[in-house]
Parts: sequence; structure tokens; C-alpha cells
Amino acid sequence: MAAHMSFKDRNLLAVIGDEDSITGLLLAGIGHVNEHQKKNFLIVDSKTQISTIEAAFQEFTERKDVAILLINQHIAEKIRPTVDRYQQAFPTLLEIPSKDHAYDPEKDSVLKRVHKLFGE
Repeated sequence: MAAHMSFKDRNLLAVIGDEDSITGLLLAGIGHVNEHQKKNFLIVDSKTQISTIEAAFQEFTERKDVAILLINQHIAEKIRPTVDRYQQAFPTLLEIPSKDHAYDPEKDSVLKRVHKLFGE
């Protein structure tokens, strides 16, 4: 029962993405600011430092109210070692395409683990 309690309050999506991806998801209603004024998204542009992306990734994966973390695949590539080390079930990590960068299943950390699991 304790494991069930650990994820029942996870009801948010968090997003690390480019401006277009974040804007679309915010318009869809995923935006949230908690009582500590922490947002559930990070807009990444060409000026965003790798350390800022890694810090947001760490924060979102440690938050107890986040069920799913979406990250644009081209941004995940910037912090690939950190993304590949992430092994937790919650929040679930999903790499998504962006308007300017197509999805490449060969780079997806989740699909890599599935292939390894099935020996492909």
C-alpha cells in the first residue's frame, strides 16, 4: 500500500522544451505554479545553459506532484548522460519531438531500455 500512496498525488505534467512546445502545452492547460512559486515547465532557447536544463530536470524528477516529465528530444540530447541515468518509474520520462526537430527513436532513452530488455 505504501507504494500506491507514493504516486497517488502525482497529478501534474512537467515540461522541458522549446518555446513552441511549451506554448502549445500551456494553451492545453498543463501550466501550474505551486505555493513556492515553482513552475512545472522550463522554456529552453539557445541562451539556456546546460546547468539550468540539468537543474530543472533534477527538480522535476524529484517533485512528488509530477507524474510525467516531457522533454523535447533535441534538448534531452544536451543532457543525455543525465537522461540515460534516470531509471525511476515516477515521474515517467517521455522524449517528444518539436516543430523544428524530428523524433529519432534511436536516441530515445526509454526505447533503448525496452530494446535492451527484450534483447534486440
